[in-house]
Amino acid sequence: MTGPGELDIHLINEGRHEDLWQVLGAHLVDDGTTFSVWAPNAREVQVIGSFNDWDGAKTPLAAIGSSGVWHGMAPGVGNGAQYKFRILSADGVWREKADPMAFHTQVPPETASVVFESDYTWNDQEWLRQRAERRHVDEPMSIYEMHLASWRRHPDGRIYTWSEIADQLVDYVRDLGFTHVELMPVMEHPFGGSWGYQVTSYFAPTSRMGDPDGFRLLVDRLHQAGIGVIVDWVPAHFPKDDFALARFDGTPLYEDPNPSRGEHPDWGTYVFNFGRREVRNFLVANALYWLEEFHVDGLRVDAVASMLYLDYSREAGQWTPNVHGGRENLEAVQFLQEMNATVYARVPGAITIAEESTSWPGVTRPTSEDGLGFGFKWNMGWMHDSLAYVEKDPLYRSHHHGQLTFSLVYAWSENFVLPISHDEVVHGKGSLLRKMPGDRWKQLANLRAYLAFMWAHPGKQLIFMGTEFAQEAEWAEARELDWWLLDHPEHRGVHDLVRDMNQVYRESPALYGRDNSPEGFAWIDAHDANRSVFSFVRRSPDAEDLVCVANFSAVPHEGYQLALPSAGTWDEVLNTDAEGYTGSGVGNLGRIEAAAEPFGGQPASATIVVPPLATLWLRRQPAARP
Repeated sequence: MTGPGELDIHLINEGRHEDLWQVLGAHLVDDGTTFSVWAPNAREVQVIGSFNDWDGAKTPLAAIGSSGVWHGMAPGVGNGAQYKFRILSADGVWREKADPMAFHTQVPPETASVVFESDYTWNDQEWLRQRAERRHVDEPMSIYEMHLASWRRHPDGRIYTWSEIADQLVDYVRDLGFTHVELMPVMEHPFGGSWGYQVTSYFAPTSRMGDPDGFRLLVDRLHQAGIGVIVDWVPAHFPKDDFALARFDGTPLYEDPNPSRGEHPDWGTYVFNFGRREVRNFLVANALYWLEEFHVDGLRVDAVASMLYLDYSREAGQWTPNVHGGRENLEAVQFLQEMNATVYARVPGAITIAEESTSWPGVTRPTSEDGLGFGFKWNMGWMHDSLAYVEKDPLYRSHHHGQLTFSLVYAWSENFVLPISHDEVVHGKGSLLRKMPGDRWKQLANLRAYLAFMWAHPGKQLIFMGTEFAQEAEWAEARELDWWLLDHPEHRGVHDLVRDMNQVYRESPALYGRDNSPEGFAWIDAHDANRSVFSFVRRSPDAEDLVCVANFSAVPHEGYQLALPSAGTWDEVLNTDAEGYTGSGVGNLGRIEAAAEPFGGQPASATIVVPPLATLWLRRQPAARP
């Protein structure tokens, strides 16, 4: 009977077993299945399942010394068997628990774990080879955020299987030119209305869409199409469902036992005990599991701010300071640093992204320099300021000009992603289109201008599904997007604009090659508040400059004198007011000629037409070789 070896037990107890999923949980062997579980405060542990009539007395587990690990083997048990652990706690109560390390589960609302061994053959070796050589901060990254169960559905409302969604999704994302998809949590969760953010089985893709190899197929297909896969990961908290991690062996095992730290007041969930090495090990191993077993390219870590601060969503008297008297959760900081350092050392080319909304310093600074070690951070400040600006009537925007310029004060303090995520289009906030003021034409024009301004701004960009065709209604997880809108020219126009922006973006190193450096950006005019015009240049070594001119007023500016960094021909590579996008067609006939006439601190200038509620991208033609 095989099981965790002596070295495994030592590493588990030290909290340093990076391959934890390979020794705990359910594993097929020649004559059955072995079961192992960490339950250090249990008096007895049994396995119950479809193979023993849910009678735990037939399959008891034995404690491995004083390690806290229980182990045993069930002869004849194979793939697909349903099971749970039955745990006798110190209080004399038997509790039935899903396997924390389960690879597969029953379809909710059923809660049993399922024995599963993958037999998937990968075909993404070339993708992984190229990924290992990338420096993502200097490369294009345009992210399409998705909730898979509500992207598309069958006519009768059934959600797609992994393979069915792969058949639809891969070509759609490839045609639009996004470099990555970001999937809202795919880990098993009992309540669909949590959108996956209340996880009960951290090692199991949701069975609502099929078995784990189906998810492998989806990732593989995306990789073969040149599309990276980021998944949302939730190490901050977990739900209180009795069948899962909560009070797993009758005691606060995974959750912090301190009442002032162990529960999240906003979400009604438990907070992981980041000070316990075995719990940190569970989470670090889980991060590696998704990156290695499913070839995922990145983890977007949810609710990082709630982990960093002991007083997060707590009033005075509801939290306990750290050993230094401060509000920082030092154990959570240690965990995040350990997780990031391990991921970057072990998984070549993988990335981690922090959803972190505060001014915590060094979120994307390496752990070797005492940073948290993330690859990127969501720029929540840019998101709030820019949305507050574009939601205002154009008549009043001149008084709020700084809301679009302030982000450039701190744009290089971290490696940023600009997020227009699911959180901005739910709970009464309305869709991005509906946030825009004015009549329908102005709403669409505002949306197009805003997206092009966002794509040209330093930082990688992320939009939530539906934004690419100007979804009318705010998002709801129980139904699919309003795909019929693509039959309307004005919505198809936004879709085509996003596709064209991604193409020009990927072809223009000036827009991404120096995203994390002030040398990659310069204002041309940050002060034209009276006309609500913003102009700047993006640049990168060995690439032609690209100038962005964004007009957030509702009138065109004819005879607009634009300062430019060099004389010569500039192609109008993008105009969000183009008739093809159902704009008014105001523009510069595809190019402008800049004369060597200094203006506005630049060596050249041109007189151009700036369309209403529109953004222009101008790219310098290469100088003719002598």
